[in-house]
Amino acid sequence: MSDMDSFAERAVRRVARRTSRRSLLTLIGGAITGAAVIPVLPVSRAVASTHGGGKSGLPPQTTGNPQDPGDQTQCDYWRYCAIDGFLCSCCGGTASACPPGTEMSPITWIGTCLNPADGRSYIISYNDCCGKSSCGRCLCNRNESDRPMVRPQSNNDINWCLGTESGSVYNCSTAVILGTALESK
Repeated sequence: MSDMDSFAERAVRRVARRTSRRSLLTLIGGAITGAAVIPVLPVSRAVASTHGGGKSGLPPQTTGNPQDPGDQTQCDYWRYCAIDGFLCSCCGGTASACPPGTEMSPITWIGTCLNPADGRSYIISYNDCCGKSSCGRCLCNRNESDRPMVRPQSNNDINWCLGTESGSVYNCSTAVILGTALESK
């Protein structure tokens, strides 16, 4: 047996005498848990915030209308109270228009959102834009008006692109104002 084999055997036997199976499993479990935490580190968020603008990395996009306040590239924009998907305002479109090369789905889900400028509630139609692969920017999932699947017209977890000519390829979501909601008594 070579000297290297003898050295390795002595080292392994020494470790086996001093440690138990439980402590070895503890070390392995700690290493796996530590490796799982690595993707949570703030590296990508720090890079995204250096491109200017807000959290989305884009310059703020407003309508310029004081009755329609907020940044359309942020999830906290008032129209997005029941949105689930990528914001079209970050993908080449606006809050109410699809990006070029996509088509708006005729099938929608709806929500009622409060406009902070006038204190009124508005009915918002959330239309998916379809036809190109997923945009992948500005993912928002707000469920303030989401309903169970027994009421699909109010649920935001369905692929609404099935009613388009381009098939079921989802790109992003819009938030179109349909009108004011009735005041509750």
